Amino acid sequence: MKIESNRMVTLTYDLHVGEGEERELMEQTTVDRPLQFIFGANMMLDAFERELKGLGEGDTFSFTLTPEEAYGEYEEERVIELPKKIFEIDGKIDKNVLFEGNTLPMMDSSGNRLMGSVVAIEGDTVTMDFNHPLAGETMHFDGRVLSVRETTSQEMAMMLSGGCSNCSGCGPEGCGSE
Repeated sequence: MKIESNRMVTLTYDLHVGEGEERELMEQTTVDRPLQFIFGANMMLDAFERELKGLGEGDTFSFTLTPEEAYGEYEEERVIELPKKIFEIDGKIDKNVLFEGNTLPMMDSSGNRLMGSVVAIEGDTVTMDFNHPLAGETMHFDGRVLSVRETTSQEMAMMLSGGCSNCSGCGPEGCGSE
């Protein structure tokens, strides 16, 4: 079976970022912990799926995505200073939540949800970076397709509903019952 829309794809890969000898291993999936997704369901980058389309079980792949094909260029204007006071809950800052390097769910003035990384905390100001962590990076993928199969009706329903709730985990067998 080949990779095409609405098929469940399971694969392993090594993701390196950077150029030439400056490449760094950023992420790795393994046979024990593979990536599994429904192809064509907007779960993955379009360019990532384009490179995998038509591959079958056992096929290997090696491709590069430019920043434009992935998460865009790094934009300095997406690094902003915010008043520390907006992070208070009941008048207090939770230092287990607000610390340099942590990524926090935020909302802009239009109600859009976005993730921001805490860059610095200085005095009454928190510097946040709203760029994707891989913005500006050239991404190199090397991997193997472990399996391709039809998606079950339960998996499609789960995907259409935005995921599962009240379950211990989702996988090929559906939601756990715990």
